[in-house]
Amino acid sequence: METQQLVKMANQIGAFFEDTPDREQAKAEIANHLKKFWEPRMRKTIVQKMDGGEANELSPVVREAIDAHRGLLT
Repeated sequence: METQQLVKMANQIGAFFEDTPDREQAKAEIANHLKKFWEPRMRKTIVQKMDGGEANELSPVVREAIDAHRGLLT
């Protein structure tokens, strides 16, 4: 799957949880959603692309979720 499509989907998930009052809970929910519904190769790709600077369009909350819950996603 192309990076832009993964970024788009991740940002849609992030937008859903963005209004969660507790930012830490929002990040956990995003990571849990990615773990539950994304294939391992999709999760691995988004983490690699973010680390390599190829997913700059990720929203801040998604970026924070991936950083905070990297162990769950890889």
